[in-house]
Amino acid sequence: MKYIASGFIFPGLFFMAWWLTISGSIPPGMVHTSLFEERAINWLLFFCGFAFISASVMHSLFAKKMAKTIGWVTNGFQYEIAAVSLGLGVSCFYALYWGRSAQVTISISVVAFLFFSGINHLKEVVINKNFAPNNTLILIWDFGVSISLAVLLLLPT
Repeated sequence: MKYIASGFIFPGLFFMAWWLTISGSIPPGMVHTSLFEERAINWLLFFCGFAFISASVMHSLFAKKMAKTIGWVTNGFQYEIAAVSLGLGVSCFYALYWGRSAQVTISISVVAFLFFSGINHLKEVVINKNFAPNNTLILIWDFGVSISLAVLLLLPT
């Protein structure tokens, strides 16, 4: 029960990114833009940077506790997740300042990683009846960010 609150962090970041986009706030890395899509991509990548770096810390330094909140037993998968999360997080921050091609490049990796992570978490819910907070609430983040970025990148510029 004590891990339920942590399950709301990533979905909260997703909704915060959209709230800041809709409110017209200019994200880090942008001087000014009136293009909704550009703001949305940058806000999503900004919060992805924080989320991935924090996931890297949680899956490495606090591996046992993190696995428990997902409803899993810790093993080597977490150190792999930590490594890829660190790379994705740093790359998201990098893309904020290096323009559209950097944003597209990292977004492809983020979309693939989060979408298929979401499929795996959903499989855990359906097949194994794993309703742990960080296995269910994370679906909002996994599918919300991946679908949002995919749609935003496919819009004509």
